[in-house]
Amino acid sequence: MQTLLYEGIKKGDCATEKINDFLVVEAPLEISINQSSFTVVMRTPGNDFELIRGLLHAEDIYRSEVNPKMEVVSDTPNAFTKIEVTIPENLLGNGYMNKRSLLSVSSCGICGKQQLDDFEIPKTKLKNHPQINLDKLPEMFAVMSEHQQVFSLTGGSHAAVIFDENYAFLTLKEDIGRHNAVDKCIGKLIQTNQLKSAAFMLVSGRVSYEIITKAFFAKISTIVAVSACSSLAVDYAKEFGICLIGFSRDNKATIYSNN
Repeated sequence: MQTLLYEGIKKGDCATEKINDFLVVEAPLEISINQSSFTVVMRTPGNDFELIRGLLHAEDIYRSEVNPKMEVVSDTPNAFTKIEVTIPENLLGNGYMNKRSLLSVSSCGICGKQQLDDFEIPKTKLKNHPQINLDKLPEMFAVMSEHQQVFSLTGGSHAAVIFDENYAFLTLKEDIGRHNAVDKCIGKLIQTNQLKSAAFMLVSGRVSYEIITKAFFAKISTIVAVSACSSLAVDYAKEFGICLIGFSRDNKATIYSNN
């Protein structure tokens, strides 16, 4: 995960001073599938293979348990990166047919959708999943904070962290984009064959629709957010059977959906 030391000038009411500040890096990642450009994702460099693995899973492009071949074909000093993914044609999912033709920016995970029909709503719900103990939330957020190294330097990154049903830590990833952090976590667990153990996911910031869908396809049944939840996120959480909790701070929380 990359940060950048920035030298600037801070102006105050009484004085002007030089400052050294760390910035979180934002740079484009071009993803090519089978020699054909698929999409460009704005992300924080680091864990790019995990990001791609999670994105392919969430978009129904590739959901095999076998990790696809991924190769960095170009990488500039300012982290403008292109990665080639090779997937057997017979294993490409329906999502590959709805190629993203637009830039996916770091604040939006759906900017490349081409038409309303791309927003497919699954007909099933998550079932037989563990119930979260709300008394465990302070401890879980403490673990999250402990691992947020980029945020501690820059104050500019989001994070997602995943625990199993016994509240054991599985993985945490950071990125300038909330949905990218989620993709990186899910991709990591797919690569290490641990996704079936994922039960609870905590995210920094707010929760919108795309994070709910990523959790659903990963079969993660509980999402807890530091901040707000959007109306569509709540609607989708109820539709998918996901427990959605927002404004989890200061020993308080709001339950929007309870499976």
